[in-house]
Amino acid sequence: MLYRFTDAGTAAQIAAGGKAVTESLPPGSTVGEQSWLTVKKTAERDTALYVPFLIAFGVLGLVMSVLIVGNVVASAVGTGTRRIGVLKAVGFTPAQVVRAYVGQALIPAAVGTALGVLAGHLLAVPVLAETEEVYGASSLAIAPWVDLAVIAGVLCLVAATAWASAWRAGRLRTVDALAVGRTASAGRGRWAARLAGRLPLPQPVALGLARPFARPARALAMGTAILFGSVAVTFTVGMGASLGQVMEARAHDAADIVVPAPPPDFGPRGSGPEKQPRADPVAVAAAVEAAAGTGKHYSAAKVRATVSGLTGTVNVIAFTGDASWGGYTMVSGRWIDRPGEAAVPTPFLAATGTRIGDTATLNGLAEPVTVRIVGEVLDPRNDGLQVFTDASTLTAARPDLTEASHHIAVTSGTGVTGYADALNRDLAPLGVTARAGGLDTGSDMVVTLNALSAILTTMLVAVAALGVLNGVLLDTRERVREIGVHKALGMTPRQTVAMVLTSVVVTGLVAGALGVPLGVALHGWVLPAMGDSVGLRLPGSVIAVYHGAEVLPLALGGLLIATLGAFLPAGWAARTRTATALRTE
Repeated sequence: MLYRFTDAGTAAQIAAGGKAVTESLPPGSTVGEQSWLTVKKTAERDTALYVPFLIAFGVLGLVMSVLIVGNVVASAVGTGTRRIGVLKAVGFTPAQVVRAYVGQALIPAAVGTALGVLAGHLLAVPVLAETEEVYGASSLAIAPWVDLAVIAGVLCLVAATAWASAWRAGRLRTVDALAVGRTASAGRGRWAARLAGRLPLPQPVALGLARPFARPARALAMGTAILFGSVAVTFTVGMGASLGQVMEARAHDAADIVVPAPPPDFGPRGSGPEKQPRADPVAVAAAVEAAAGTGKHYSAAKVRATVSGLTGTVNVIAFTGDASWGGYTMVSGRWIDRPGEAAVPTPFLAATGTRIGDTATLNGLAEPVTVRIVGEVLDPRNDGLQVFTDASTLTAARPDLTEASHHIAVTSGTGVTGYADALNRDLAPLGVTARAGGLDTGSDMVVTLNALSAILTTMLVAVAALGVLNGVLLDTRERVREIGVHKALGMTPRQTVAMVLTSVVVTGLVAGALGVPLGVALHGWVLPAMGDSVGLRLPGSVIAVYHGAEVLPLALGGLLIATLGAFLPAGWAARTRTATALRTE
C-alpha cells in the first residue's frame, strides 16, 4: 500500500505518519515500511557520483570557451590593424574605429550564438528524454535563464574583447598601423633573439625559440589554452587509472581461478526423480587442494544478518582460509587474521556510528555473534553494508555455508587454462565448474565515466589546438614580410616549417609542465569528492596513481598540442612565395 501524508518532508514526519497508519491497521498486519526519503537518497547517491566529475570538466570547458572566443575575436580585430590605419588616414577617430569593429564583431557573434543555443537544445533533447524515462519525470527542459545567460555572456565577452583590441589598434599612429606586417617589429624580444643566436642551434630553430618573447601577450594566451588542455589530459589519465583500481577493489579478482557458488535454486535437474545433490564445499575444497598446481586458496560464503541501528539485512561474507591476497583494498586498519574479527566498508561504519576497534553484533542467525572491527575495506557493493569475517567466527550460529565460491591462485609456471581443465574433471561429479578470472570485472558506471572523460578531453584538446592555430596564424600573417626576407636569403620551405613550429616549443613545454601538477591537483580534489558523494573513503593507493614514467609523457603533451595547432600555419608559411611575402604598398 502506498500512503501520502500531509507533511512528509523529514524523517520524523514520515515516522509519525507511519505510526499513525500502523495503529489504524489490525495488529500484525504490517510487515515493514519504506520512506520515500530513502528512495530519494538512493537515487541521489547514484547520480551524485557524477557531479564532481562534471563540475571539473564543465569549469575547464567554460574557461577554454572564454579563452578561445576572446582569442579569436582579438585575432580577427588584429588582422584588420592595417585597415584601421587606412580608416584613420581618411579621418576616423579612435572612438569611431572602436565602434565600427565592435559592431563588426557582434554581427557574426550573434549568429554564432544563436546557432550554438539552437544546437545545444537539439543535443539536449535526447538526453532529457532519456532522463524523463529513467526517473519517471515529465516536461524536463532547459531553463530560459540558461539561454539568456549564454547569449548575454558570449556577446558581452565578444564586445569586451573587440573593444580592447580595436582600442589598442586605434591608438596606434596611422603610419604604424599601415606598416603592420610590412616592417620588422621593433623593441620586444631582441634580447631573446640575441641569446638564441648564440646557442649551437640551426638559425631557423633559434629564430623560432625567440619568437614568444617578441609577443608575450599572444604567447600567454596560447600557453593558457595549452595549459588547460594539458590539465584535461592529465586529469583523464588519472581518472582512468583510479577507476580501474576501484573496480579491482570492487571485483576482488586477484584469483587466477574461481569456482562460483551454485545458484540458490541449484538442485533438481531434468524431469526424472533423480536430483543432483548440492555441492559439498568441503569436497570442493579437497579437490582444489589435491589439484596439481594449486597455490593459495580460500572460499567465501554469503549469509544474511541484521545489525542494530541498521534497517534491513547486511551481507556477511564468511571466509575459509586466508583471503588477504584476494584483492580486498584496505582504507585503514588491517585485514582479519583470527576468529572474532571483521572488516567492513566505510558506509557500514557511517550507518552504525562505529569505528575501528568497536564491536558489532550480528543478529538473525541461530544466536547473536559479536565481532570486533579491525579494518575498513573499500567495497561499494550492496551500498557498502557488508561484514567480512572468518567462517569460524560464525560456528556457534550454525549458518548455511554450502553456497560458497572458491578462489584459487595457481603456482608459478602453471598454465591457468590447463589447470582449469584438469580441475573441472575432478569437479564434474560435484556439480560445479571452475573458470579463469574473477567474479566481476566490469561496471557500467566506469565505462560511462571513462567514455565521458575521453570525449570531453578530446574536445578540450581540439579547442586548445585551435587556439594555438589561431594565434600562430595571426603571428605568421604579421611576420609575412620578415618571412619573405628569410626566404629571399635562402631559407627553405622545410626550414620555414621548423621556424614556425619551434616558435611554440617554449610555450608548449612551459604550459605542459605547469598543466601536469594542476591536473594532478584537480584529480586529487575530484576523486575524494566522488567517493564522498557515495559514502566511500578512498585509500591513498587509489588517488596516488601518477608515476614517474607517466609524468614525463604527460608534460610533453603540451608540446604535442602546440605542435598540432601550429602545423597548418607552418605549412602556409612554407608555401608562400617569396615575391608575395615581400610585396608592399
